[in-house]
Parts: sequence; C-alpha cells; structure tokens
Amino acid sequence: MSVVPLTLTISLCLVFTFVIFFLCEHARGRLSSAERDSLLPLAEEKPQVVRPKREHDHDGCGCHDGRRAPCPGCLKCRD
Repeated sequence: MSVVPLTLTISLCLVFTFVIFFLCEHARGRLSSAERDSLLPLAEEKPQVVRPKREHDHDGCGCHDGRRAPCPGCLKCRD
C-alpha cells in the first residue's frame, strides 16, 4: 500500500474536522467570547427567593367544630 494516498486521506480528514470546528466556534463567537467564558465561574449566582412560611389553614382542618381535639397546626398557632 502506498503511503501517499493514506497520508493524503488522513490530512483531508483533519482539514475537514478543523473547518467544521472553526465554523462552529465562529458561529458561537457572536454570542460569547473567550474572555467572557473564562469569567463565568466568577459570576454571581442568582439569588434564591425565600418563600414565607405558610400559616396553618384553620378553615380546612375541621378541629374547630368542637368534636375533635385541636390539630397540631392549631396547637402551634396557639403558642
């Protein structure tokens, strides 16, 4: 087997791969840059919203009619 066709085939595959990666990076370059991407780990995290603690729903528990003992939620609200 001749070495020249093998070398030429491998070289063309490498060139084709380089062109594909270059075009992908060039298209992505409009959205970001190397400098911006390198600073991403230092970006501030988005603050998480702390939701207020829900009060006990006294209407739905059914312990206010006097037939049952107060539920744990109503006992907690009393204290």
